[in-house]
Amino acid sequence: MKFECVSFSQVSWSVPPSVGSSMTRAVLSSCLLFVLICTGCGTTKSQLATQQLLTSDAIDRTVAQIDFSVLSGQSVYFDPQYIDGFKPIGFITNKYIISALRQQMFAAKCIVMETRDEADYIIEARVGALGTDEHDVTYGLPASSMLSTAAAIVSSSPVIPTIPEVSIARRQEQMGATKINVFAYHRESKTPVWQSGNNTATSYAKSFWIFGAGPFQRGSIYDGTRFAGARLATPFSRKSRIGVPIVSLDQEHIFFENAPSSPVDEARVAEARVDDNTEPSETENEPTSNE
Repeated sequence: MKFECVSFSQVSWSVPPSVGSSMTRAVLSSCLLFVLICTGCGTTKSQLATQQLLTSDAIDRTVAQIDFSVLSGQSVYFDPQYIDGFKPIGFITNKYIISALRQQMFAAKCIVMETRDEADYIIEARVGALGTDEHDVTYGLPASSMLSTAAAIVSSSPVIPTIPEVSIARRQEQMGATKINVFAYHRESKTPVWQSGNNTATSYAKSFWIFGAGPFQRGSIYDGTRFAGARLATPFSRKSRIGVPIVSLDQEHIFFENAPSSPVDEARVAEARVDDNTEPSETENEPTSNE
């Protein structure tokens, strides 16, 4: 009997073509299915409402830091002539800032007068900053028109369309900032009484897209996390507050349980009480019998 030694290198291992093509198709199908599941599309049309919310929220946070309690019980007049000259952001004008400051004065129990001559102290304010910024970050290939621009140089070349954005994720962050300074002085003597210092605050809104799905929104102008405008509940969401206001501008507050009556009503009540005290009782009017 004759034995022959055969090395493994001489043995050819081969997979049937049908099995290899089936495995390739299965892998490609799985990858395609995964991409289809993870991809999506989200579009935000207008940013005007977001800009107005960021601006007004920054104003409210800044005004909430100003403490007018040093002038509590004093007659004051707010001079708004220096809060002017900036470009309105939608409905956010100088009147919004003036009204917010006046509300904070009333919350501090200041007696706000309508004319300068009626007040003992004059309050002036100025706006150092009011606006919004936006930052965008794309994780992937941003949209580009470089090839179409280069092809336009050669007259015989065909028109090449703009390369669309191909990104795994995209992040957008918007911020609103406000800076307000306030000071007060005595009307007659022009003596400075109080100044608030620099009062600054920011508000923010963050949006995030992943594989085109989104936006996932969170920030100081949102109540929790949102997905495409709808609220998305998360166990770790927290709402931060900047500053400790006298009375929060974004919450209801009752200053008096019963509103004080007018002087005319108080006079009528006092007269009624006097009449009740001076009116003789029925026992006094009854004649006494003589025994």
